[in-house]
Amino acid sequence: MGYPSLQHCVEDLQRNGELIRISEPVDANLEVATIHRRVFAAGGPALLFTNVVGCKFPMVSNLFGTMDRVRLMFRDGLGAVRQLVELRSEPKNFLKRPWRYLGTPRSALTMLPASVRRGLVTANQTTISELPQLKSWPRDGGAFVTLPQVYSEDPREPSLRRSNLGMYRVQLSGGSYVADQEIGLHYQIHRSIGVHHAAAIRSGKPFRVNVFVGGPPSMAVAAVMPLPEGMSELTFAGALGRRRIRMIRRPGELPIHADTDFCISGVVEPDRLAPEGPFGDHLGYYSLAHPFPVLRVEHVFHRTGAIWPFTVVGRPPQEDSMLGQLIHEITGPLIPEVLPGVHGVHAVDAAGVHPLLLAFGSERYMPFLDVDRPQELLTQANAILGQGQLSLAKFLLIAAKHDAPDLDLYDERAFIGHVLERADWTRDLHFHTHATVDTLDYSGAGLNAGSKVVVAAVGRRRFELATTIPADLQLPDGFRNPRIVMPGILAIEGPRCAAPSFDHDVSVEARSSSRDEVASPMRRFAASFDRSSSINNFRWVIVVDDSQFFAESLGNFLWATFTRTNPASDLYGIESFVEEKHWGCRGAIVIDARIKPHHAPLLEEDPEITRRVEALAARGGPLHGVY
Repeated sequence: MGYPSLQHCVEDLQRNGELIRISEPVDANLEVATIHRRVFAAGGPALLFTNVVGCKFPMVSNLFGTMDRVRLMFRDGLGAVRQLVELRSEPKNFLKRPWRYLGTPRSALTMLPASVRRGLVTANQTTISELPQLKSWPRDGGAFVTLPQVYSEDPREPSLRRSNLGMYRVQLSGGSYVADQEIGLHYQIHRSIGVHHAAAIRSGKPFRVNVFVGGPPSMAVAAVMPLPEGMSELTFAGALGRRRIRMIRRPGELPIHADTDFCISGVVEPDRLAPEGPFGDHLGYYSLAHPFPVLRVEHVFHRTGAIWPFTVVGRPPQEDSMLGQLIHEITGPLIPEVLPGVHGVHAVDAAGVHPLLLAFGSERYMPFLDVDRPQELLTQANAILGQGQLSLAKFLLIAAKHDAPDLDLYDERAFIGHVLERADWTRDLHFHTHATVDTLDYSGAGLNAGSKVVVAAVGRRRFELATTIPADLQLPDGFRNPRIVMPGILAIEGPRCAAPSFDHDVSVEARSSSRDEVASPMRRFAASFDRSSSINNFRWVIVVDDSQFFAESLGNFLWATFTRTNPASDLYGIESFVEEKHWGCRGAIVIDARIKPHHAPLLEEDPEITRRVEALAARGGPLHGVY
């Protein structure tokens, strides 16, 4: 029947050998995050820290650290959710095989949130400073909640049905926040909470927000699930957890999840923004400080015996990668319904999810003609880039499914190779300039600002992908150490740029000057070759800081290439041209994947903390054998 609380989940995981308790004193400042990263990388258990220095609350992490553990936690509800999704995608299945869906009415009942008058979460009150002050990376701007469930309602029609539950970053301390009175909210522009906030501003009503931490793990999954706008995450959490979500409703107050461990209640300051961040984020870099809404704290509730769950993000894969895989398993069957003609979309986790999408589409236009160029694929590409979180993508590689029916969309190496063998750089690159990208992506011109490119491939194989470096390859001055990344892709080290800075608030003139300095050697490199040069044996030539790093693994290539490039400014071409406002090139595409001055700094651990944590894993230590 699912878990009624986080405590029941912890006990169940321990019984099944999926959780260990750590009674050694550990600090929420950097230490627990450093331990977590190592245990996750080793495929280890969930961790319950029972002795957090200076804090009365235990902390638990890595709950979602392996897919086996995720499936164990949701063993009662995952099948029911899949059936509901299946019926949404193919309603006729109920008539064909009604016995398969005998439990569906019961599942539907659990989707109805229940209103209650009281709950365990309001048993006690505390302050923000008494909560676990989790800091994951050395240059984080303060303590953060990393598994928050941020609850809001539409002020035009406040109700559980019109509510939104999202996992938006919450900063508890640091910056200019008044201690114990204010905390920061960071949410991206496409999120439903933004719709609620805007409606509150227009109506002149106070914008109330509750931040839940803990409770049944189905609530955390619901908070990251990309549900259609207007559909409450509470219904999904109920179906996945096999229990109705109980919400405390009191006159004049925003509902509180009765079974959560903590609830921070407050009102968003109507005329106040404050710098939120920096924060080590899921792309593997810091997101920098920018003005975001401030929540004026009114109450901090917690249940007796409350446990503080947390996760740690950084360069993928991390624990959130498992949540992404779960989301795909649940929602994948709906893709053809939401995006007609699209067979599947793969948001590449190794590239940071949002920077790179791979997709299979259909070519059904004029089937009576043998047209060997992308047509319907371009329509489908636009639909993909207009869909929810997919709209944050920078690179979309889309191919026709009928050209390779057995090709696995999730085999990134094979799929990219398939595209490179077919795409024609004179016609098959389609840019969206001055577009919106992920708030956390600093490869573009500013916050939320960047570009996109669609690479469409259809038809027969046109190009052989080189696997050896040509003997006659001559590189211009300042470029060296060519290495093959994979067939058709060559990495070459170029002149290094100035290091990124935490000061992202520089003048437009200074940033423009810096970009010219970055672009100058790239233009010189591309102009050094023509279409007859042997370098064109490769379809992509990537200019990098460290070619050995790029060539070491597919993960290194995917992460560093797509997190460090803005298509409109970082794609060059040998014999490039513009014709009818369409950009293309007759030779290889040259991609500038160097670290640039306007990028955000890389995430790196504190060496002293690293040494201390490694000592805990030595023979005789509390973490020996765990990772």
